[in-house]
Amino acid sequence: MRARDVLPGSLNVTVVGDPIRMNPIVLFAVQINQLWYALPLVIVVSLVYAATRHEEIGSILVHAVRIGGMIAAFMLIVFVVLLGLAWCAG
Repeated sequence: MRARDVLPGSLNVTVVGDPIRMNPIVLFAVQINQLWYALPLVIVVSLVYAATRHEEIGSILVHAVRIGGMIAAFMLIVFVVLLGLAWCAG
């Protein structure tokens, strides 16, 4: 494989001698589908945690929204840190 055969901004995977060019945006879009599993998990965890702290439905929902936002913010921070480490590494 010559140097000009490699597209800038693409990942090259060699399968039995033939390079397959993969766009990082497509790879990210494929992996983003796994992120949908986190949404019901965050909702359930925040509702259960809030229900252990309060008895009225109004205060449970307010606390659940607050704790769900904190969980989502934490997940976003971890994502940004890991993305930065991956960018620096390679």
